[in-house]
Amino acid sequence: MKKLLVLIMGLSLNAQAAVSQYKVDPAHSSVNFKIRHLLSKVSGKFKDFEGEFDFDEKKPDLAKGEMRIKVSSLDTGNEKRDEHLKSGDFFDAKKFDTIKFVSKKFVKVSDGKYKLTGPMTMRGITKDVTFDVSYLGTMEKDPFGNKRAAFEASTKINRKDFGIIWNKSVDETLQDKASKVMSKTMLGDDVEIDISVEATAKK
Repeated sequence: MKKLLVLIMGLSLNAQAAVSQYKVDPAHSSVNFKIRHLLSKVSGKFKDFEGEFDFDEKKPDLAKGEMRIKVSSLDTGNEKRDEHLKSGDFFDAKKFDTIKFVSKKFVKVSDGKYKLTGPMTMRGITKDVTFDVSYLGTMEKDPFGNKRAAFEASTKINRKDFGIIWNKSVDETLQDKASKVMSKTMLGDDVEIDISVEATAKK
């Protein structure tokens, strides 16, 4: 019985050891978002973020990781708008400057396609969020001798779920090109999030 337990523990440790540990390379990664403003969509990005994760294509159930984003690094290309978004009307960056996501479940859907689910904390509120993930591949050795892996992830969240409720009414009902009524508010509730990650394996 003792030998069997030792064997099981050994197999478990070997499986964990085979899973590569990666650190997000912010210079070759991006965190972007979009939200409706009147009829069109306004996009923005966060320039300061970090993260790490474990991944092996052959053992997706062992994948785990965490990402942290600094709200104060928000950039929509308009300084006045950025200050408003960082204020208490929206992200309240002085109180809640970190958006955090922790993976809880990573499920393979098809070749190179996964569902990533876990708690996201934003503005002091934590909700489970599911990302659609595309695995772009692995390079065993880049020009600097590093192993690299790349992914793209996207999701859509309702900002009100995280306490971001500011809006402003407009006089005219907004309609799309098919005359479908959209809203009578300046901003939409849904926020599209797109993340591109290139990461290097820890040595």
